Amino acid sequence: MRDTHGDLDKALADIVAIRMQIARDTAFRGLGAATLAATGVLALVVAGAQDWLLDDPTARPVVFFGLWIAAAVTACALIGFEAVRRSRRVHSGLADAMVFNAIEGFLPAGGAGLCLGLVFARFAPDQLWMLPGLWQVLVGLGLFASARILPRTVPLAGAWYLLAGLTVLALASETRHLSPWLMGVPFAVGQGLLAAIIHRHSSQADGSADGDADADL
Repeated sequence: MRDTHGDLDKALADIVAIRMQIARDTAFRGLGAATLAATGVLALVVAGAQDWLLDDPTARPVVFFGLWIAAAVTACALIGFEAVRRSRRVHSGLADAMVFNAIEGFLPAGGAGLCLGLVFARFAPDQLWMLPGLWQVLVGLGLFASARILPRTVPLAGAWYLLAGLTVLALASETRHLSPWLMGVPFAVGQGLLAAIIHRHSSQADGSADGDADADL
């Protein structure tokens, strides 16, 4: 009986390992272009609101970053909800593994961004002007890390975030002030570019599926 249980446990573990390996080698199609575009619009809305409401964002860093963190949480929730919904429809039985792999790629960058924010706020509050650029660089690195399961052109969006982050750091170093637009514009363009890439890839995938169906008929 013990041998039977041991064999069963090993077989189940092998099945889980095989499913995870298949998920790692399968293109993730859980991202929705419309949702990504909406998060870009959200970035512009937050930037516009801060530009209107905050006379001096540098003097109110808690409000400035609090609004951006709230926007980031909202964006992640929207993208995550869409990813789970689409994955269950597109990837079927591999949905959970595919979503886990997608999160795994972005998690180090997200964790690093959170830790940087905490360290700057606690030990170097006068250097908070660097955070917007650093966060953009981390988003770019997260996209590069996830490129293996995303469309081949996604690194273009990663490159945008990387270059935008470095540019923001260079521009902000001149005044060392917080600017809503140095956050909003790069993220709006980056999310829009990512949405266009996902939309094109989805259209090509749907076209290939339709072509295969016609060939079968």
